[in-house]
Amino acid sequence: MPQTWMITGANRGIGLALTMELLRRGDHVIAAARDPWGGALAELAGVHVGQLTPLELDVTSDESVAAAKRALAGRPLDVLVNNAGIYGPRDRQSAFDMDFDAWREVFEVNVYAPIRVVQAFLPHVEAGQGRKIATISSRMGSIGANPGNALIYRSSKSAVNMAMVVFGNAVRERAISVMLFHPGWVQTDMGGSGADITPAESANGLIRTIDASGMAETNSFRDYTGEAIAW
Repeated sequence: MPQTWMITGANRGIGLALTMELLRRGDHVIAAARDPWGGALAELAGVHVGQLTPLELDVTSDESVAAAKRALAGRPLDVLVNNAGIYGPRDRQSAFDMDFDAWREVFEVNVYAPIRVVQAFLPHVEAGQGRKIATISSRMGSIGANPGNALIYRSSKSAVNMAMVVFGNAVRERAISVMLFHPGWVQTDMGGSGADITPAESANGLIRTIDASGMAETNSFRDYTGEAIAW
């Protein structure tokens, strides 16, 4: 039976790959982005009429999230994927040289926004059959991996991991599974052309792993194949 997935940041990279793979297998996708009517999403919407719903959403704006929630009034969601994210500057995010304005911006997108989104759309997830929330984190947020450099990005992913575990504990009694994923080192604008895997490989692995997951996997931190990652 087809499911309904909502994906933030669906207009490019991993979000677009997830959208394409889900449409290919017959699911319904609510593709959320600041501009969901241009580029590849517009082409997909023309082909998958009634299967793809473009949704204007700026995850950093309370007003935009509230408007998107009104636009989806009464529509259940089986899976909500927090995918929108940014890396920050390639320089000036070290222990010795920090762009503090950029750090605030990355936290706004990577930490505050996922909680803003899940709070707003929780009733839609509760009304669905899947009852799953997945957040695209990163292995770079693992404290256990004893990381160095990329302080802005790494700290944002560690923070969103904590935020989502707290949220997962809060909704556990509602039988909603909350999961965190490292998508792999993916050939996107963020990952670069020399990364290990294609967006399609990452998307297929994430979909398979999310499909196979339930309440037993709530508050887990895994990669796209389902392998556990140290916090």
